[in-house]
Amino acid sequence: MSQSVRTRPAGSGQALSEAYDTALLDLDGVVYAGGNAIVHAVESLATARAGGMHLAYVTNNALRTPDTVAEHLTELGIPTGADDVITSAQAVARLISEQVPAGSRVLVIGGEGLRVALRERGLVPVESADDDPAAVVQGFGGPDLPWGRFAEASYAVARGVPWFASNTDLTIPSGRGIAPGNGAAVEVVRIATGAEPQVAGKPLPPMHRETILRTGAVRPLVVGDRLDTDIEGAFNGEVDSLLVLTGVTDGAQLLAAPPQHRPTYVDADLRGLLTGQPEVVEAEGGFRCGGWTATAGSERLELDGDGAALDGLRALCAAAWTAAGDGACELDGGKALARLGL
Repeated sequence: MSQSVRTRPAGSGQALSEAYDTALLDLDGVVYAGGNAIVHAVESLATARAGGMHLAYVTNNALRTPDTVAEHLTELGIPTGADDVITSAQAVARLISEQVPAGSRVLVIGGEGLRVALRERGLVPVESADDDPAAVVQGFGGPDLPWGRFAEASYAVARGVPWFASNTDLTIPSGRGIAPGNGAAVEVVRIATGAEPQVAGKPLPPMHRETILRTGAVRPLVVGDRLDTDIEGAFNGEVDSLLVLTGVTDGAQLLAAPPQHRPTYVDADLRGLLTGQPEVVEAEGGFRCGGWTATAGSERLELDGDGAALDGLRALCAAAWTAAGDGACELDGGKALARLGL
């Protein structure tokens, strides 16, 4: 996918699991939510893998180690090895290792995933700003991370120690709803110090580089539920993407997406890997997909027809994105979305 303005979702005559050699799958909101598998995920991934698609799991969550993530996926019925898991902790550890000498101490504000990733790169995790760290790294530490850890990071950063963050996702999905993510914790240290961290995770290039290095993907497909991390990361890496509507993104957010947040394909869930994707074509002054035609008026999006709701959403996206050009659509699409039940 080139970094040009996308004006409609693309189609594919082949099942996506056949058209791409590797699926780079986000976890939270795509494969599981709150620790439980999302409906259709287990069987869809098994079918894709049986057909020859390599499955890699790419997460901005730096708390858990690849071994722990792989064990969890295997328990859910998705056989996974640690080598199939790529985390933002690994990406940020590589970034740090390229800027400080081997054996350097790194102050860790986060969980075990960061510590394991740092040791893999020959770095030494420490716990205090007084341990003479060469860098500070901050990653998601879970709901029980003590408040004093943010103070420890602030002391070191204020002394001029280079500051790194695994990712800056402001929120993270949980079984009870949307919770604060690592980005919210990073804001605490930023407010205290006025400094800016180097960030490795999606949607930034270090994460894409780490993923390609570890998977060897030739024709990858990014699969995610977030426009500002998964889809933007695919855009930055100039690869195609599939947005699934099982996580944080709803229809209204998709219609309003600027070019860097517009996915190549849109589907309800991971069953979308196993099918072709319908073309959205220009027709009758608007765009047609399946039994729906969508047009953009001066103030609102209009939708006519009947059929699969997702076809209507794809047609609406074409109308909205064309109207928006290289910006974000501001036309009212509420009535049209209501017709689709989205």
